Amino acid sequence: MSSRWTLTVMVGPAVPIPLPRAVLDDLASVEVTHTAERRKPGGFRLQFVLGKRSPLHTIFLAAGGALPPILRTLIVATIDGTPHVLMDGVVTKQEVTPGSDPSHDMLSVTGVDLTAVMGLIDFSGTPFPAMPIEARVAVILAKYAMFGVVPRIIPTVLFEAPLPTERIPSQKGTDLEYVNTLAEEVGYVFYLEPGPVPGMTTAYFGPEIKLGVPQPALSTNMDAHTNVESLSFSLDTEEKTMPVTVIQELMSKIPIPIPLPDINPLNPLLGVVPLLAKRIEYVKDSAKRSPIQAVLHAMARAAGTADGVNGLGTLDVLRYGRPLQARRLVGVRGAGIAFDGLHFVQRVTHRIKRGEYKQEFALARNGLVSTLPAVPV
Repeated sequence: MSSRWTLTVMVGPAVPIPLPRAVLDDLASVEVTHTAERRKPGGFRLQFVLGKRSPLHTIFLAAGGALPPILRTLIVATIDGTPHVLMDGVVTKQEVTPGSDPSHDMLSVTGVDLTAVMGLIDFSGTPFPAMPIEARVAVILAKYAMFGVVPRIIPTVLFEAPLPTERIPSQKGTDLEYVNTLAEEVGYVFYLEPGPVPGMTTAYFGPEIKLGVPQPALSTNMDAHTNVESLSFSLDTEEKTMPVTVIQELMSKIPIPIPLPDINPLNPLLGVVPLLAKRIEYVKDSAKRSPIQAVLHAMARAAGTADGVNGLGTLDVLRYGRPLQARRLVGVRGAGIAFDGLHFVQRVTHRIKRGEYKQEFALARNGLVSTLPAVPV
């Protein structure tokens, strides 16, 4: 692709192997998307120029209908000698469309991350006697160790392990549906993140954390220091809501309403000027939960509408130096007093063509004016 970076695509029913050079030469474009939206997996799309005698007929089209019904795909970009795993997923759809000339078609291969494998089989009724939520998630994720899935489970403050003589929790739906449901019960998120090495995927079950070391700053309107092609911001607080959960005092049975702010130690204020909620919403299903569950669930709902500052932009990855990652903090400079400072990367889309590697990204923040005098460059 370039003297500074190379692209590796690996495909296989169980253990993916690199595509041969002849096939990579027919690769027209690559698109990979990762988002922080709940229950939305990462996805990818490969587009090939398909000749009548191309080995792509065997590698994708014929293999896609064979057993086992899992065609795993790894996409790795190596920049200045450092590999970045962009996707570890499975193919879900293949489509052939007419090309620019009669002898060549276009083959589009679409897929999602390994959560697709977790959604294949309905395990309803599987019992989990005397197991807290963390243990249930660990048992479920252990099935996927063969795919290189490594669990990263953050214990909840809600330690609830029902006695088997009283109640035995059982699974409802597929592994993916059940783990997502458990995450929502305690105000957590669940997602898969490919890497850090090819063949390994981290399965995160825990709170959405907006802390940590920020990525190199996105610089705009700074002449030679500018490293983004475009970056714009908007301010919209119409959807910002403060949830109110109602718990019942155990002795007197008196209902106690508790408003939950969207600021907490794991979701800190990233702007000096906070954005106030315009609406108050009572959580309707709080009576079904324990007091701690109800509070955690409401805090997660508050965090979901906390970000009224939104940014959209594009960048050239080689000029930026490395791929921008979703679900991480990044600094912004040159955008003005209101929007400079740290932002949460809500979504990134990698767009790769021959000799070109660009990204589209979306940022989000819960306040105006930077909390830092300067962001890390």
